Amino acid sequence: MTAVAVHSSDAVLIAAVFLACAVEMVEALTIVIAVGTTRSWRSAFEGVGAALLALAALVVLLGPALVRIPISDLRLIVGGILLIFGLGWLRKAILRAAGLKAKHDEDAIFAETVAELEAMADKPDRDHLAFVMAFKGVFLEGLEVVITVLTLGASAHRLGLAAETAAVALLVVGIAGALVAKQLSGVPENAMKMGVGLMLVSFGTFWVGEGLKIRWPGGDAIILLFVALYAVVAWLLVRSLVATELSPVRSAAR
Repeated sequence: MTAVAVHSSDAVLIAAVFLACAVEMVEALTIVIAVGTTRSWRSAFEGVGAALLALAALVVLLGPALVRIPISDLRLIVGGILLIFGLGWLRKAILRAAGLKAKHDEDAIFAETVAELEAMADKPDRDHLAFVMAFKGVFLEGLEVVITVLTLGASAHRLGLAAETAAVALLVVGIAGALVAKQLSGVPENAMKMGVGLMLVSFGTFWVGEGLKIRWPGGDAIILLFVALYAVVAWLLVRSLVATELSPVRSAAR
């Protein structure tokens, strides 16, 4: 394996982990800020702390188990999981890009969460509702982060790099959240999800092949080719869906 291949693989791994983690962290941050500003910051932070502890326990339990699985079996299993996740993300991103599905709106999430909380009872100093909502938001979004880091990192034998990248994503999103003081509505989330979907599908394809003992030409560097090929396919699908949606027959049928 050449040095270029290793660097290429690491670059794609870092980009995939960072984008995937950032997307989930933005959604969790939106919920926490809405809960804190509307109900109780103290309870919201307690919910965040409890969720992080629960996620840390999962990492301790699942991390060693993943490492003990034979690498070929691990890559086949994880490759299949990444293909499923990646295709799901790509499908939604393509539909949003084609205008057939509403884009994910952090402003709408924030407003909906605030309206739901304001409709509840008065805010006590220690707010059970704020704790539960913050815990739920951070735990569910964080669970996807944990899965991303463990699967991508373990399969590439770069778990440390994946964890460091996730930590950087957490720091960046946290700083950005503190600066905007409400939510990260300016983040082009659909573009990020399209990119993450492309990378997950590309990694999935590569690792399924590795698990099946396929010798990819170029080694890890072929992942970049997979990203490019899937990007072209996604672009063609978006153009096709847009053309279909704007066709005279379709328009007349409405």
